[in-house]
Amino acid sequence: MIWFALAMSILMVVLSWLFFSIEQKLRFEIWTIFFCCLSVGVWSAPIFWKFDVSPPRDMPLRFNRTRQRLYAYNFNYRWWNPFERWRVEPVAYDWSQVRAERWLKRGATAHGVVIKGGVVLSIVKPGTNEVIDRFPLTTMGADEHAWAYICTYMQQGPDALPPPDPPKDHNDVSWCNIAMLLAPKVKWPADMDLESRTAP
Repeated sequence: MIWFALAMSILMVVLSWLFFSIEQKLRFEIWTIFFCCLSVGVWSAPIFWKFDVSPPRDMPLRFNRTRQRLYAYNFNYRWWNPFERWRVEPVAYDWSQVRAERWLKRGATAHGVVIKGGVVLSIVKPGTNEVIDRFPLTTMGADEHAWAYICTYMQQGPDALPPPDPPKDHNDVSWCNIAMLLAPKVKWPADMDLESRTAP
């Protein structure tokens, strides 16, 4: 996409110069189009660069059974600021607000993995079915059975489950994955980190 934005900018320079040399009457219109297209191209290049080389390293979720809470590590961005790093907005919701939605779609992640479907955790307003937030579940390396595993844990506790795998370090990425090395590290706020790991 970066090359596309640069190619469009160069193309507009060539076309503008061509039209300018052919028709003097369209001088103002051609220069207006040229500067508008150049501005869009210059603005697009850093946006595309950020999406390409700096996706979030991970979007971990934490489930605290004793508090009956879900803790999510959100990454957001503002479209109008192409130079801004990903903004981290950790949030916490009650378990009673969590729903699971299954989706089917073909696409590719920023890491080049082709995905066909998955599960999204949706957060609804208390007492309604209005969705106010969503978090991917299966794109974090879990499969479609992860929702059943999570529900069993939150409702019956760890004794009702098989032994879990060793905990994953969300900042542990391969040395050759430059895009992930450039991405912001996972760092929970101190108060939320303590709350999500402890009982009331």
